[in-house]
Amino acid sequence: EVQLVESGGGSVQAGGSLRLSCTASRIGSMDGFMAWFRQSPGKEREGIAAITSAGSTRYADSVKGRFTISQGDNKNLVHLQMNSLHSDDSAMYYCAATPQEWSGRPPLATAAYRYWGQGTQVTVSS
Repeated sequence: EVQLVESGGGSVQAGGSLRLSCTASRIGSMDGFMAWFRQSPGKEREGIAAITSAGSTRYADSVKGRFTISQGDNKNLVHLQMNSLHSDDSAMYYCAATPQEWSGRPPLATAAYRYWGQGTQVTVSS
């Protein structure tokens, strides 16, 4: 069974930084795309950053210029560097993946992702 495991969440003051990581296991060769989503209580899950195995990226406007998604040499590993955090960034952050070849920029739609992690909490205090 495919597993996605997130790590790196925690509490930080406004203006600070955090780096999230996600490892995909039992997924074979990760030729596809991976993404980070977040969800706050009472809000819909929001796609914020995605990357293909070829390195193409897409960001939501809410994080553009502050967050950076990257992948390790092992493309089953993806990171999310989050800078200049503010209270609106507080949420549960989820890693998602689809092992399917993709041309062009990756999607941020929830429906495009087949596998999901359990999430890691990020809390930003003002």
